[in-house]
Amino acid sequence: MSKRSDDKGTRPPGMTDVARLAGVSAQTVSRVLANHPNVQEATRKKVLSAVEQLGYRRNNAARMLSSGRSRTIGVVTLQTNSYSRAAVTTGIEQAAHEAGYAVSTASTTNLDTYAIENALSRLAGQDVEGIILSVPLIHISPRIEQLTRATPTITIDGSRTDATEVVALDQVLAARMATQHLLDLGHETVWHIAGPAEWLEAGNRRDGWRAALEAAGRSVPPPLEGDWSAASGYRNGLVLARIPDVTAVFVASDEMAFGVIRALHEAGRRVPEDISVVGFDDIELAEYCSPSLTTIAQPFQYMGELAVTHLLRHIEDPGTLPEPRSVEPRLVVRSSTTTAPAR
Repeated sequence: MSKRSDDKGTRPPGMTDVARLAGVSAQTVSRVLANHPNVQEATRKKVLSAVEQLGYRRNNAARMLSSGRSRTIGVVTLQTNSYSRAAVTTGIEQAAHEAGYAVSTASTTNLDTYAIENALSRLAGQDVEGIILSVPLIHISPRIEQLTRATPTITIDGSRTDATEVVALDQVLAARMATQHLLDLGHETVWHIAGPAEWLEAGNRRDGWRAALEAAGRSVPPPLEGDWSAASGYRNGLVLARIPDVTAVFVASDEMAFGVIRALHEAGRRVPEDISVVGFDDIELAEYCSPSLTTIAQPFQYMGELAVTHLLRHIEDPGTLPEPRSVEPRLVVRSSTTTAPAR
């Protein structure tokens, strides 16, 4: 049974109690809790074991006063049930924890500039050492420029201010890969269901799709627009099902692609025999869709981890702005695509 206080039960355990139980100095305990590299592994294990036995909890306020650092990073994210946002946040939290940092999240209900300004201001008021922007910056205001200049900031969707570093997937290349895959299967052209126009990722994916078709000398159908939801994919799928010449469609998210496939099934259009479908994201459910979904894989958790790594480097040397880091996309071929049907 863990010991939660001293023998008299009058106070919670302190750092000196941990040091006494582990047989080390209080300074060594402090080094271990701060993830200092110059600590022997055996000593680190003894200290962490003592921490667990005593139920010691660090006083973050006192630690901040003594070190002048909060050891906290902030994350601005959108309130959503999206798998991708949750996976990115998981990667951020795991990487931050391993580096000895806490994570404070400020969420917004929309992408309005004022809402993002408020989220950044809330985090700055908590004295976070750095910020990860996990939302697209549609409009960059002077206030956003000021806030991101004052606090080291990383964006992970390709948008940036003058003072932020970018860690992002090459969305244009990814869309070209998805489109080219369908062209290589013999489809004359590829239709596209895009994400919301105000999202940077949606625009980049639309640009990559168009560029691939133009480079191949193919006709460019008018893009349809969804809102990332399966319901919007379903509505657009019903539209495509009524166009006899459609044999291939690139959908800007897996969730929309699920809706498209259901709509095509209900309309009597077979996937992939009549219409091949490529999604984007490779969320966990993509493999278990019927048929399993060919898609572009985004390493969401890795993106979060990479953002933390770059942010901590930026915190240590805020005067230097590293070059943007682009993550290579990967095409995952499954059962929702096949050769074009014979005319």
